[in-house]
Amino acid sequence: MNVSLVQEVCRQALEAKITFPQIVGKLTAEGVESYHVDLVRHENRFYMPNGKTHVESVKHPAGIAAEKFSTEGVQSAIRASQRGEITYQEFIPRVLAAGCVLYVVYLTGKKVIYFGRDGASHTENFPQP
Repeated sequence: MNVSLVQEVCRQALEAKITFPQIVGKLTAEGVESYHVDLVRHENRFYMPNGKTHVESVKHPAGIAAEKFSTEGVQSAIRASQRGEITYQEFIPRVLAAGCVLYVVYLTGKKVIYFGRDGASHTENFPQP
């Protein structure tokens, strides 16, 4: 795994210099299978098909996830991001307010699963081109 590329993707995402589709493209080209975004521990974990992993400390916007998970709140944040109305820096506080503590991006499975504090979840498939 090219750790420098992973670090650059994380930095660009936080600086709103890269979109989710661009992140997916770069990480997929690198061979990353999935990545986990832990909003509580402020870290991203990247997984390769060969078992190699990398953990990157990320300064996500601060906040505490709401106790109750809101699928509607998560979907609202996703749709606003997809429409280009909010940046990643704005997306994170919105999903935290919707009770999301962690999300897993399955690049090969083309979906993201958002998790709440009690295990509640929402699965979002990648948009079809």
